[in-house]
Amino acid sequence: MLPPLPPHVRRSAVVAGAAFALLLAGCGDEPAPPRPSTTAAGATAAAPPPPPVFYVDPDNPAEEEAARLAAQGRTGDAAALREIATRPTAKWLTGEEDPVRDEVDDYLEEAQLAGQTPVLVAHNVPERDCGRQGDGGASDVVAYARWIRDLASGVNGRPVIVVLEPGAVPDAVSGCPHDVPGRLALLRDAVAVLKSTGSAQVYLDAGHPAWIGDVNALAATLREAGVGEADGFALNVANFVRTDEVVRYGHRISDALGGAARFVIDTSRNGNGPYPDATADGAPSWCNPPGRALGEEPTADPGLDRVDALLWVKYPGESDGACRPGEPEGGEWWPQYALGLVRNAR
Repeated sequence: MLPPLPPHVRRSAVVAGAAFALLLAGCGDEPAPPRPSTTAAGATAAAPPPPPVFYVDPDNPAEEEAARLAAQGRTGDAAALREIATRPTAKWLTGEEDPVRDEVDDYLEEAQLAGQTPVLVAHNVPERDCGRQGDGGASDVVAYARWIRDLASGVNGRPVIVVLEPGAVPDAVSGCPHDVPGRLALLRDAVAVLKSTGSAQVYLDAGHPAWIGDVNALAATLREAGVGEADGFALNVANFVRTDEVVRYGHRISDALGGAARFVIDTSRNGNGPYPDATADGAPSWCNPPGRALGEEPTADPGLDRVDALLWVKYPGESDGACRPGEPEGGEWWPQYALGLVRNAR
């Protein structure tokens, strides 16, 4: 059980709630909820659809680098990078898209033409990352609520998986945001808006086993953030914990939520597990640790209890940040690190 919030934080939550009420009153273009389906009495239920094939965006940095290396005669390195380029990965939306509705619409249109299901990551909540990687996220609750509506409007009834706000719930458990109730209200609203599209599967991020040890507190916060209305929760996003350990952790969270909650796992870089020490050459072990490897390939049929999918959420070879001299800024493509992930997985 989380400790009670101090009075000044409760007051800020009231202000956030008032802002929400004003915003929601004026948001008439929010996607309409899906109509309930009807089945004739006694009709035989249709067979479940086959698991989706996740979208591989052909315009990706690994393919661009592979083409460049092949032109230089470095065919072995080019082939290695194509082990990333040909796998489905997630597209991150961070508030820098203008407008996000068009960005989502274009991406989902390409995925639909390919007959595949795209994966999006919404990562724009106010106080995103709690300052661990500089300032980031929407300026306030109203800006975020408008942004998530714009994102949802780009879905337009097409299938999509959305991983919602990596780190936002674990940070709330640790009390990092200035307004914890306001954050949880934002997440509940985001789940409701995305689910109102009728075609989005939504997984609320829950961190990883090395972050929040108290799964009861985590489960309680996930409930407040709307996980009961989502399709489940996401684990290990941008981290390196081995899949078997993540599955055990996910089962503990699911059990604390009643035993039926399902989850997805990011396996993009967990092939060798986490770095063995808290620091790696003077930098945090979560930031471009050496010696890591690609994990299991993405699949919507993992054959694991309560696991809906293994996904590559963090793009392999994308820098976590300039944590050591000479490393790229966060989000920048780093071919040398990508090659290491491939080679270490062989």
